Amino acid sequence: MKQLTPEERLRSLSSADRAALLLTAVEGFSLNEAGKILDEPPEEVEQSIVDAQHAIERQLASRVLIIEDESIIALDLENLVVELGHKVVGSAATKDEAVAKARATKPGLVLADINLGEGWIGYRCGDGDLEKLRHTGDFHYAYPERLLTGERPEPTYLITKPFLPETVQATIGQALFFHSLRREAAA
Repeated sequence: MKQLTPEERLRSLSSADRAALLLTAVEGFSLNEAGKILDEPPEEVEQSIVDAQHAIERQLASRVLIIEDESIIALDLENLVVELGHKVVGSAATKDEAVAKARATKPGLVLADINLGEGWIGYRCGDGDLEKLRHTGDFHYAYPERLLTGERPEPTYLITKPFLPETVQATIGQALFFHSLRREAAA
């Protein structure tokens, strides 16, 4: 499946859906203001926005690998990712397990805790296997003060713990929307 650029994603929307989305999300107009501009009732503008969001979400469906050593957090992330329409292709709690699952599943997105219990920084393993996956637009979460030093490659996106589901949703959407990913869309 050909990966679309952000511009192509927007162009693939109907003109009414695209206009409603851009007027409200980018230009900051209220539903009433956008309705006046588009000569549509606010309810129709709102429906156009919902339709545009659903279309974009379908385009962005991805295969996700979760690297997290705390099982409750991993399960919480898995449920959230599935609710967002993505397919979880694996969950790993250790470096070796993460590398094996990444090789076997070829995820489109990697959610990696940066500090696994074994003392491993989740996005940098000595043999570089996970570093090779950085082209997938992966992002990491937890303990940003350990990452944002400028001394090494840093994550594409970062979510701090404890995370809010809305933050994870927005970050996944942004990562997938703005990055040309080499991934298979989830079926």
